[in-house]
Amino acid sequence: MASRRVLFGTRVTLVLVTLVAILSFATGVINIGVTEVSGPLATYIPEDIERAAGFTGALTGFLMLGSVFGLRRGLRIAWYSTVFLLPVTAIQGLAQSSIFSTPLIALSLLSLPFVLVNYRRFDRNIDLSTTQLAATAALVGTMVYGTAGTYRLREDFANVETLLDAVYYTIVTASTVGYGDAIPTSQQARLFSISVLVLGVASFTLALGSLLGPAIEARFAQALGTMTERQLELLEDHVIVLGYGDLTEPIIDELDGTTPFVVITPDQDAAAKLNARDIAVLSADPSDEDPLHRASIEDARAVVAATNNDANDALAILTAKSLNADIRVVAGATDRENVEKLRRAGADTVISPMVIGGHLLVESALGDENVETVADQLLESSGGSVPGG
Repeated sequence: MASRRVLFGTRVTLVLVTLVAILSFATGVINIGVTEVSGPLATYIPEDIERAAGFTGALTGFLMLGSVFGLRRGLRIAWYSTVFLLPVTAIQGLAQSSIFSTPLIALSLLSLPFVLVNYRRFDRNIDLSTTQLAATAALVGTMVYGTAGTYRLREDFANVETLLDAVYYTIVTASTVGYGDAIPTSQQARLFSISVLVLGVASFTLALGSLLGPAIEARFAQALGTMTERQLELLEDHVIVLGYGDLTEPIIDELDGTTPFVVITPDQDAAAKLNARDIAVLSADPSDEDPLHRASIEDARAVVAATNNDANDALAILTAKSLNADIRVVAGATDRENVEKLRRAGADTVISPMVIGGHLLVESALGDENVETVADQLLESSGGSVPGG
């Protein structure tokens, strides 16, 4: 079951979609300047589409890479865009005569079922701030205003005849490129062009600021150990460690390098130290549902709760079991009387290191010479090493 989940998991899906994006871009670059299409659909393709077939593949490839970025963040809108773009890349592959066309068609058709199967993994909505929404609206509004106005005043412009010409003029003006091939020829057109230029510069600046600002803030937050989303996006068949305490460090040492895992702890200092060691960590309360969803508890292999506070562990276990009743939960009890309480909270296995250690010490004090051997065997069976051995 685990191998099947990995085979059809998000990692494989992202690899396939990324390959489609690269091939789509490659075929687009190779076919730049091609004016005729010799593929099996050549007789059915309109002339305008034939002329555009030389470069649309590169554009689709860029759009697909944007979708891959969105998929890595688990965005639902990226899932929709990928489902839409994969058939487009397949059709473009049929329409093009490049040597990359056949692999592009095959990978596009192969990737689509993987994307569809992993629908529930991409369930995050885009969380845009008021500033970002305003910047997007300003940018779109400027483009609509510039395009509609230029097309309406097309008789007052040189080399502006079609709607595409109006879009082209608006983009080169608002972006301050200004090639000079489409120019205003009347006073009214010049005044309108000035308004497009001012609005375009303002909207582009606002859009860049609203997008780059949160990215810079995210970098600072990651450096402080408060957010490691990129480490969490592709986790599956992993272990979730709830909380951080004296018993957690040996658990991390055992998991590190052998099994993918993520730690959820409200301790900011502990989160920063773990993040500095490149350990996936969420700075949040492990008894809350949101961080457990972000840690993909639905696809986790197991949950481990072993801090110095059995009450907090019990609450975190209850939350974990409510979100995934089938997940295996292992708990470490600090006090012996809390063992049964942790079991009732939902823990499948409860281990009390203090009780075990005390029992071994008592047996050794009473003359049992095999105690040290038993302890060594416990370490060896768990993959540990015997000090000095």
